[in-house]
Amino acid sequence: MSSKQRQFDALVRSLSGDLYRYGYWLCSEEALAHDLVQETFLRAWRSLDSLRDTASAKAWLITILRREHARLYERKRPQFEDVDEMDVADEREAYTPEAAGEEGVIRAAMQRLDAKYREPLLMQVLGGFSCEEIAQELNITPAAVMTQVFRARQKLKGMLAGDVKEAQWS
Repeated sequence: MSSKQRQFDALVRSLSGDLYRYGYWLCSEEALAHDLVQETFLRAWRSLDSLRDTASAKAWLITILRREHARLYERKRPQFEDVDEMDVADEREAYTPEAAGEEGVIRAAMQRLDAKYREPLLMQVLGGFSCEEIAQELNITPAAVMTQVFRARQKLKGMLAGDVKEAQWS
């Protein structure tokens, strides 16, 4: 086994769980999250020589995963359905802990957050990134990261408590 293969194997073993969790939060589909991770590692293998510092491997892979997720929507054409033919449930019933479970409620609330707030929060909570790392990845200041994470948490609290006022500020 070459040193490149050993390096890549170490990356896969140590970071695949983190990448899967982040991918799952982005798309909320188990199979799609696995596909995103596979595509991420495939692209990483092809450009492994460009990785200079192994300490930044996690941020590098998360960036690849985010771009892969974005590519899905570039290629995807929306499918339209006639609203009159759809069964639409009462929205309040769909987000109750009894109907979806606590995790489902939290996931639904997270998905309703603007990407501006959701992404830094996910990177911090699931990815374990510091404010500086998140700022670098998202091309914003560390102060903006802290503000967005704070607002994301406040919005989530509001959504989960049913407080419309807190959940709606932009």
